[in-house]
Amino acid sequence: MSGRTSARSCPERTCVGCRERAAKDDLLRIVAVQGHCVPDLRGTLPGRGAYVHPVSECLDLAVRRRAFPRAFRVRGPLDTARLRGTVEAVGGTDGTSGKKQ
Repeated sequence: MSGRTSARSCPERTCVGCRERAAKDDLLRIVAVQGHCVPDLRGTLPGRGAYVHPVSECLDLAVRRRAFPRAFRVRGPLDTARLRGTVEAVGGTDGTSGKKQ
């Protein structure tokens, strides 16, 4: 026996909105592209990424706390309109569908 288990551990990330740790698969990856926060649904866009629960409450907290410019290490505000549309389309307006309690 090598001491290894057959089950693989799931990587965890921290939501920049609520600051809770969650499985990477439960969070939405965001990247900064030319001053805009762009959702990375496939997880393949180049660059630094930030993670948020796909619910409006976490997105609102991240915007209010100015978490995206800090996470991406850029100066000034970033446009989150496209990101907000994606979060609402994923179904995260009620706070129950993306975030585990």
